[in-house]
Amino acid sequence: QVQLQESGPGLVKPSQTLSLTCTVSGGSITTNNYYWAWVRQPPGKGLEWMGSISYRGSTYYSPSLKSRTSISRDTSKNQFTLQLNSVTPEDTAVYYCARSERIAVADNREGSWGQGTQVTVSS
Repeated sequence: QVQLQESGPGLVKPSQTLSLTCTVSGGSITTNNYYWAWVRQPPGKGLEWMGSISYRGSTYYSPSLKSRTSISRDTSKNQFTLQLNSVTPEDTAVYYCARSERIAVADNREGSWGQGTQVTVSS
């Protein structure tokens, strides 16, 4: 039922800000008891939970990324966004948005996921 679609630039230069949008259809991002997450997968590595925003609008971040990460939402558009500041080539990854009943999720067998979007950090 619910579908999620990531969008944004596929190439970002080092030191710039990575900004992605997740567009949700078939369900509301304000529906009770769900968290809306950003997860990434660098090449050859596992999934890494970055952060989430709850149905109430509360945000939660991975400690390793908290200083550079911001998640926000636009309920009128049924979208939520990821901002990752000061990117480096190590931020190159496939970025996913997901819906989960947990705050943190790093297993695509859990919840609903978008198809992912490749973001490359390179000059």
